[in-house]
Amino acid sequence: MQRRLSIVLLCAVMIAGAASYVVYRLSGGGQKAVKPVPATQVVVAARDLEVGTLVHESDLTVANWVGSAPKGATLKKSAALNRGVISAIYRGEPVTENRLALSGSGGGLASTIPPGMRACAIKVNEVVGVAGFVIPGMRVDVLITGSPIGEEAGEGPRVKTLLQNIQVLSAGANIEPDKEGKPQQVQVVNLLVTPHQAEILSLTAGNDTRIQLVLRNPMDTEVTTPPGTSMSELFGGSGARPALGPRPSEPAGPAPVATTPPHVAAPAPPATETIEVLNGPTHTVARFPSSSSTAERQ
Repeated sequence: MQRRLSIVLLCAVMIAGAASYVVYRLSGGGQKAVKPVPATQVVVAARDLEVGTLVHESDLTVANWVGSAPKGATLKKSAALNRGVISAIYRGEPVTENRLALSGSGGGLASTIPPGMRACAIKVNEVVGVAGFVIPGMRVDVLITGSPIGEEAGEGPRVKTLLQNIQVLSAGANIEPDKEGKPQQVQVVNLLVTPHQAEILSLTAGNDTRIQLVLRNPMDTEVTTPPGTSMSELFGGSGARPALGPRPSEPAGPAPVATTPPHVAAPAPPATETIEVLNGPTHTVARFPSSSSTAERQ
């Protein structure tokens, strides 16, 4: 009896040990300790920095960034001081090189102009500025309307698409779009163009022509080739209407009177005499001129 009890107790101890081992493995007690991920100190924005802002030391702070530092991240405050912001940086975001202007370019609108590009000012009104919806960041086409030099006046004014897919840098003194997308009524907008496009815009502004801005979807980057339209084409013509010449002169003298040719009576048929000859069943009719008609002819 005592031996039997010893066997039961031994089996219970073995089962308890096996269960404890299984629980230990499931609870992760057998896993190796995870090594801590090293952190990198990067420069982040201490407040929201808008486009054109000149960065000062109070605008920056240093924070630990777990894992690899973002591409182009600034590791020292001195590398970002006195540089203009060309893309908005929000509080707590790393300050990267692609969001800052080149050293020495300062802040404001000039710092947002990429190398090789120019900012060209265009005078606008409520119509040209598309009711105030031409705001920073939008894309527009530039149309020109006027009478081409050297063409006939009968063609009328002509409109042509001059530039396409041009970025709006600023509307008036604002270089940041309204956060709610509200229109801004301004008198001048700055367009981001190449030096050659700047020459074209300056030339058109100095002649007897009008400029119209056409708003387009920023995602639509396709450049088309519209042929241009003249006023005469809108009315279905291909050019000026030819002038009407003088009417030909009427012939002198009274108008001729139409005459009817005289009616000539047809001659009467000659008189004849008829003789019937009966020869049995045969019946013959013979006709001879009468003696009176023969005498008249003689």
